[in-house]
Amino acid sequence: MNSYSEALEWIHSLLKFGIKPGLKRVEWLLERTGNPEKKITCIHIAGTNGKGSTVEYIRSIMNKAGYSVGTFTSPYLISFNERVSLNRVPIADEELLHYARIVKPLVEEVSLTNLGSPTEFEVITVISLLYFADKQPDIVVYETGLGGLYDSTNVITPILSLITNIGFDHMGILGETLKEIAFQKAGIIKRGVPVITTADQSEAREVIDRKAKEMNAENHYLDRDFSVVHVESTNSGERFLYTDSEVLRGIELEISMMGTHQIKNAGLAVAAVKHLTRSGKFNISLSTLMDGLREAIWAGRFEKVSHSPDIIIDGAHNQQGVAALKQTLINHYGSKRIFLLFAALEDKAYATMMQDLVSVVYEACFTSFDFPRAASAEQLLAESPLENSYSISSWKEALQHVKDQLEEDDILIITGSLYFISEIRKTFTNLE
Repeated sequence: MNSYSEALEWIHSLLKFGIKPGLKRVEWLLERTGNPEKKITCIHIAGTNGKGSTVEYIRSIMNKAGYSVGTFTSPYLISFNERVSLNRVPIADEELLHYARIVKPLVEEVSLTNLGSPTEFEVITVISLLYFADKQPDIVVYETGLGGLYDSTNVITPILSLITNIGFDHMGILGETLKEIAFQKAGIIKRGVPVITTADQSEAREVIDRKAKEMNAENHYLDRDFSVVHVESTNSGERFLYTDSEVLRGIELEISMMGTHQIKNAGLAVAAVKHLTRSGKFNISLSTLMDGLREAIWAGRFEKVSHSPDIIIDGAHNQQGVAALKQTLINHYGSKRIFLLFAALEDKAYATMMQDLVSVVYEACFTSFDFPRAASAEQLLAESPLENSYSISSWKEALQHVKDQLEEDDILIITGSLYFISEIRKTFTNLE
């Protein structure tokens, strides 16, 4: 393996091994590389939606306070390296190559055992742990890839566990009911490690509560131990009131990410940062927290990529995400004509996702993109409940066609899949 492109090609070649729940292969690789997971201080985040935004709020606040922060997120929007970042800077190509060279012979070795070949996600998890163990940031924030209990990131022992919310996604793997899905997410709760959650369904909370008691982990809930109340949607984002036992009257906070659903993610990040400060491990002032929160930006989450007319990309890829997107469109663009460009993976409940947008969308164009599980434009159109809808197979042609229809005051929302958003975002310039 002589170059970064060869390393990346090798990592991607493992994608064919798909999703293999279980930690045995990762544990085997970590044992052979000196257990790097034991050499980092970290936070672990699970949940159906909002993980990436919560990671970004925490990163922004901690960076603002002068701490170095590693992040492990998925999927990526521009480059694969984004998945492993330090202070928002993706791992360098030569560093990724260096760690791939360490891991590859071990992957080949374990593939010959009855454990079988590790997956792409398992390998990038191991690479990230080696990287952060060497770099030694003050804290690393790890986002689960899928579920929690059997997710390959669940080899870490964090100082704090966070669960954003519980919704219906990846049901074929995680279960058909909220209780089953919550059981998987609650799998990240470790013995004696506090957990904070914004999950709001009683059946999900019961599961999280039971697991926390079993693991002797103190748990903090939204609307019991802390709360967030939306104040207003502004041109620059959202304002909300955060309250807990230390700030009984509440503090007014601002975020630049649009969408009332974002205040829960921001509230979770604030509760996490306040917990870290109370524990004495970190020292973050209220003014630093407020500045860091306001400066947090998460690409692909209701991100305005062009103005007059406004073009927005949003990574909504399940029913909960689309419901949040709909509310954000109503709050910020309720009186305008909203055009939709939509592509999705065929294993998603896209018919239900589209149904949610009927009342806000003026015209919809369905398209597809180059990805193994992408639904065809015709498949999507066949399920469309939207009156003014049509399909164009090539997303580049579809994007140009829809842009040609727009008047200055119209809105174009591009959504349906994070992988699709990643592809589309590259065509817009002047983005970070």
